[in-house]
Amino acid sequence: MNSHPEYIPGFLELLTVLPEEVFNYKIAARPERRRQFEKELTSQMTIALDILTACLKINELKEQVLDAFASWLRLQHGIPGSVLASHPLVLTALSSLNSDILSEAAVNVISELIHYTTAGNSGGIFVQMPLIQTIVPQVMNLKEQLRDSSKDEEDVKAIARLFADMGDSYVELIATGSDEAVMIVNALLEVASHPEYDIASMTFNFWHSLQYILTKRDSYISFGNEASIEMEKSRRLQVFRPVYESLVSLVIFRVQYPQDYQNLSIEDLKEFKQTRYAVADVLTDAASVLGGDATLKILYVKLAEAQACWGNGNNEWRPAEAALFCIRAIASYVSVVEAEVMPKIMSSFLEFPHQPQLLQTVCLTIGAYSKWLNTASDALPLLSSVMKILMQGMGTSEDSAAAAAIAFRHICDDCRRKLSGYFDDLFSIYQRAVIGEGSFKVSAEDSLHLVEALSMVITELPPDLAKQALEKLCLPVVTPLQEVINQGPEVLEKKLARELTVHIDRLAYIFRYVSQPEAVADAIQRLWPIFKAIFDLRAWDMQIMESLCRACKYAVRTSGRFMGITIGAMLEEIQGLYQQHRQPCFLYLSSEVIKIFGSDPSCASYLKNLIEVLFKHTTCLLMKIEDFTARPDIADDCFLLASRCLRYCPQLFIPSAAFPSLVDCSMIGVTVQHREASNSMLSFLTDVFDLAKSGMGEEYLSIRNSVIIPRGANVTRILLASLSGALPSSRVETVAYALLALTRGFGLSALEWARESVSLVPMSAVTEVERTRFLQTLSDAASGADISSLITPIEELSDVCRRNRTVQEIVQEALRPLELNLVTVS
Repeated sequence: MNSHPEYIPGFLELLTVLPEEVFNYKIAARPERRRQFEKELTSQMTIALDILTACLKINELKEQVLDAFASWLRLQHGIPGSVLASHPLVLTALSSLNSDILSEAAVNVISELIHYTTAGNSGGIFVQMPLIQTIVPQVMNLKEQLRDSSKDEEDVKAIARLFADMGDSYVELIATGSDEAVMIVNALLEVASHPEYDIASMTFNFWHSLQYILTKRDSYISFGNEASIEMEKSRRLQVFRPVYESLVSLVIFRVQYPQDYQNLSIEDLKEFKQTRYAVADVLTDAASVLGGDATLKILYVKLAEAQACWGNGNNEWRPAEAALFCIRAIASYVSVVEAEVMPKIMSSFLEFPHQPQLLQTVCLTIGAYSKWLNTASDALPLLSSVMKILMQGMGTSEDSAAAAAIAFRHICDDCRRKLSGYFDDLFSIYQRAVIGEGSFKVSAEDSLHLVEALSMVITELPPDLAKQALEKLCLPVVTPLQEVINQGPEVLEKKLARELTVHIDRLAYIFRYVSQPEAVADAIQRLWPIFKAIFDLRAWDMQIMESLCRACKYAVRTSGRFMGITIGAMLEEIQGLYQQHRQPCFLYLSSEVIKIFGSDPSCASYLKNLIEVLFKHTTCLLMKIEDFTARPDIADDCFLLASRCLRYCPQLFIPSAAFPSLVDCSMIGVTVQHREASNSMLSFLTDVFDLAKSGMGEEYLSIRNSVIIPRGANVTRILLASLSGALPSSRVETVAYALLALTRGFGLSALEWARESVSLVPMSAVTEVERTRFLQTLSDAASGADISSLITPIEELSDVCRRNRTVQEIVQEALRPLELNLVTVS
């Protein structure tokens, strides 16, 4: 180096890149080689740092030296803190924090050192304490620069990053509430107050982590008895109370609509909304520490200040809307018996200017405090006044109408008992929204909130009144459908799908949320002729069928055994139509029926017939992988139904001819690239392999074995192919669970199948050591080892087989997952 100084920059570049390669997964290295490489580097770390130290004497190379040092620190090799605290590289980085030229490189080093001190293999925070005690005072000296207007924004951002890293890494130390901790927290408040959101938001994760440690009991277990735990928790919360009070006041302004909000681009508006959500999270963290009621008082002061400015022609709404947005954010933390602030807020809403954004937030706030409204001392007068505001919201703009509809739903949910005597008044609001009368601007989609709202109120009524109310609720929805049917088949066949589904979706919501089984069973029986007419004439229309099957699904789920003869008619209908029109929604409706009626002996004969017909027809549709690719929706719903059958009616499904056909079908299609379809087949196979674990399935193990054992070698090969590249790497864990379930269920036989399958793969792709490790993992599974600990070794084999395209192609060519009977069973 001394004799050839011109080579040093290139050598430093090499020293920087080498540790980075450990984390470069674009390189097709085997996991074992990657670990070995990392071990080689960490064993030479002292030498590398000595070389870097020697290079420090060349001033113009200092930046490059610091970059290389940061790169080696990422290896997080356990050099004691006492050694690093006085190391020349560390001292150079600390002294360069104020340097114009070296500050960026120095910040990167200090950031890596902070992470290093808390890394799992660094020996623990107390071993690294000498280094921490060296770093923290130096970083704290930078606090004044956060407010220095002459500093470049990027420099301020770098300093803020150091404080944020320090907060995130040392949050457990900070949570002890020592004087030093409070100094660091005050510096983080300084960052949080920075006008640039990108800088201030760097601290948001810290406030959440600190809140979590302060409020969770687990943080105090070391203090022994309950009295000591409570005393320490109270002390810490008291220390950090002023901090979180300041934080609340600091973040409110960030949620205020900008002056030119109407001219914001879609992208800017999206960014503004994300900022509001992030600030809302900070406020809930503060409410966890301060308590919701105390946080509410701070926010109410801001709201009152904004309201005090109204009058004399000044209707500036933005500060009030911002305060109200914050009040809404902490709703779940405010006590339902809060009696000082909430009554003032609720009673002031009628005086608010009718500005669309403000009205939207008012409506959402009313909805957020629905539980408080239910317990308020003057609940009924308050409910009456807030309903007037919600009706204003429904008539002002589409956004405020959507907010009002959501609030209406929350109120009817939480105040349903109080409102059950006012059904007719609520119905008039519902009818206006559903029929579209008058000035209401509630969209068809948002009207579902009102349908849900009234349905929940009906749930509270006595059975006789509930039946009448349900009939009344259905009337505005059913009437348009009945009118279309009365006009004859030609009109019904030509109607746009949306003109029918808008009404059918409302019925689905009614059946879903009216928790009165007999009343819903009565309603579906009355409405069945309408449903049947639509089934018969529009069975070809997927959109309408999905909507109709969803309505039937909720009717079945709510009514259960009260369905009576209607369930038979419904099943007969879908069984016949599925053979003609192959709509996947018929399969998921059948899944719901199986769940409710699968174990009912009186339904056994027609359920057996149903599943045999549905499965026989589906397996004829899915004969080769291209069929699965063309109709993944059918495959998905078919195997979800099959899993349901295993769980709820194994007595009908496993002895049937459909069972072996579906196992074969899953073997053909499991490598389909469609995520849901592939996952459904993998889940089905896992359920088959795990049959012994299910309550009802154990007695059918002999039938299961007679189906799986002849296919075992091929099933294993196909799963191994899926693991090693036939399916995307995102699905490896699901495949691994199926493979481990197979091993658990079939023990030594499964290990032999796995050995046969792995032996098909050439040694150039998977070495003997890698095969042995994989087979040992499966052997551990067969012996009953914890499954979660076995996933990583299986994922490792997947990585080996996918390390580059050539290897992946070699493995797939060897395993040939699309050939059903490659391995002959001896």
